[in-house]
Amino acid sequence: MARRYDTNDATDRTTGLREAASAVRRGELVVLPTDTVYGIGADAFSSEAVQDLLEAKGRGRNMPTPVLIGSPNTLHGLVTDFSELAWELVDAFWPGALTLVAKHQPSLQWDLGDTRGTVAVRMPLHPVAIELLTEVGPMAVSSANLTGHPAPEDCDAAQEMLGDSVSVYLDGGPTPGIVPSSIVDVTREVPLLLREGALTADELRKVVPDLEVAN
Repeated sequence: MARRYDTNDATDRTTGLREAASAVRRGELVVLPTDTVYGIGADAFSSEAVQDLLEAKGRGRNMPTPVLIGSPNTLHGLVTDFSELAWELVDAFWPGALTLVAKHQPSLQWDLGDTRGTVAVRMPLHPVAIELLTEVGPMAVSSANLTGHPAPEDCDAAQEMLGDSVSVYLDGGPTPGIVPSSIVDVTREVPLLLREGALTADELRKVVPDLEVAN
């Protein structure tokens, strides 16, 4: 039976975050609020948990799961060949609605799907998410919806779709934004905007003037 906690209530928030952290460490799934939409998350280093996440969503390995982190410093252990321009994007837009696709450290023992040696990583601008990520470390997190359905803006919508496949739901009320993060590929010499979301190409070009946009 899934458990749900209201993170706008101080007592419930403390209990919920503790229970969510324990669930992640056990390899179970949790739903958490972010600054864009609700996410379904698992321990990024548990292949079984990540596979459970994909199955809960009805999603294939051809759509790898992004990773959320609680601090930019965590990047040092996750990525390699991270350019100066990439760090400038981090400085300008993290925490926030910018996902960066970077080469991951070859030594990492994880399986996020068919990533071809890359990882899509983001630091969300949401206190509940950051607190959980700080406690448990990097999490594989995807929007908390069944594939093909709208991404949920509140916990009710997430729970209606995912039900008991998730152990703990952290209910932070409606999310601040419904537009997904923008995705920029920083594995190239010139960063490439793969998806324009909450951040426009013009906003990103204030930091990376030569930013290219995918067709």
